[in-house]
Amino acid sequence: MGAETEGEVRGSAVVVLGLQPSALVDHVARVDWSLLDRIPGEIGGSQQVAIKDLEHILSEVNTHILPLVEDISPIRTIAGGSIANTVRGLTAGFGLLCGIIGACGDDDQGQLFVDNMSFNGVDLSRLRTKKGHTAQCACLVDAKGNRTMRPCLSSAVRLQASELRTGDFKGAKWLVMRYAYFNMDLIQTAVKIAKQEGMSVSIDLASFEMVREYRTPLLELLESGNIDLCFANEDEARELLRGESNTDPEAALAFLAKYCRWSVITLGSKGCIAKHEKEVARIPAVGEAHATDATGAGDLFASGFIYGLVNGLSLDECCKVGTCSGGSVTRSLGGEVRPENWQWMYKQMQAKGLPIPPFAKNV
Repeated sequence: MGAETEGEVRGSAVVVLGLQPSALVDHVARVDWSLLDRIPGEIGGSQQVAIKDLEHILSEVNTHILPLVEDISPIRTIAGGSIANTVRGLTAGFGLLCGIIGACGDDDQGQLFVDNMSFNGVDLSRLRTKKGHTAQCACLVDAKGNRTMRPCLSSAVRLQASELRTGDFKGAKWLVMRYAYFNMDLIQTAVKIAKQEGMSVSIDLASFEMVREYRTPLLELLESGNIDLCFANEDEARELLRGESNTDPEAALAFLAKYCRWSVITLGSKGCIAKHEKEVARIPAVGEAHATDATGAGDLFASGFIYGLVNGLSLDECCKVGTCSGGSVTRSLGGEVRPENWQWMYKQMQAKGLPIPPFAKNV
């Protein structure tokens, strides 16, 4: 599928590399509260489940689907994972050459992941194909567009730290990652190589459960000084400051800014706040009134923000691009932006005086 052979010579260097240890396939569906109330874990979060639990959830989905007028199917099965969403957005929507470092199984889900990412122009020469299962995730969306994630990763193939090579990183400008304690060896090795290659490093805090349960190693990672850019949502930011007298987003932003060159807290319908050195930006959300599904909103916000940084935009402008791209993915089901919603995004960017990709000039 997307596997490379040892010593394979790659083409043009990618600008952004996404580290996603396990390729993932999302099963996205709009469901009613009665299902969400019965599955284990907190509503709105992301908690790992066993394969039998995932299969049970997916079997229940069909009896709890909420109809969508504009969608042909109320369930979408697409290549997923936070990092895949971000790099696919950067490639398909912004025209940046991006690649994925990771592993996928030699099963139907692995082929689906490869086909979807390749179709969107993502470089998969660093994706190793292994014998075994590809990770899957049930993405359950309620009537208000809020999502509850139940990934199944336990039996999935994944990339090991020992498999990383310096050649994977050559020529790239950014490494984007998602925090996960069980991938710390891989994360630390990737960060070390990236810094040796002069790259900037971005991390997303993943989920409030991950921050709550593995806060100490996260703080150690931030305190290393190797994380240039950190994205957190409001719930993750609150967990980061658990036990402190002030846990509001502004306090979390100031905390992250002690360790990172750029810090961003996304606030859902309230937009975002960001800090770079002494500069602080507060930008309202875009497209919230038409939100169908919040799946991927933070991931696509990251796409727009990083596009802005790569192109030398100001902090305010990076945030504005991020709100446009984040808003674009909420207009339909799943973490992949549909063509008509890219067009919507370009028009929003033009209206705000933001530079759009050259290939999008004719919208």
